Amino acid sequence: MEPARVEAIESELDRIIEKRAKESKDANRTQELWKAAARVHNEGRRREHLAAWYDFHERMHDVHRGLAEEHAGKALALLGAGGDTT
Repeated sequence: MEPARVEAIESELDRIIEKRAKESKDANRTQELWKAAARVHNEGRRREHLAAWYDFHERMHDVHRGLAEEHAGKALALLGAGGDTT
């Protein structure tokens, strides 16, 4: 094979290898950016869920406090009635 032809082939192979390496780096960079965006998104969702559970338990606390007060009042009324449940 002619030296000029060999040189042209080697040059083309080098160009292809460099192009693939750049594409691989770009793909890795894209993947890293996607992972970072997914982490931010997941953390936001985790915080939203945490806030929702907090609100739920606060409402349950209020409901049960109201029930406890209601039953305490009924118990006191029964004591004041001398045990008469009517």
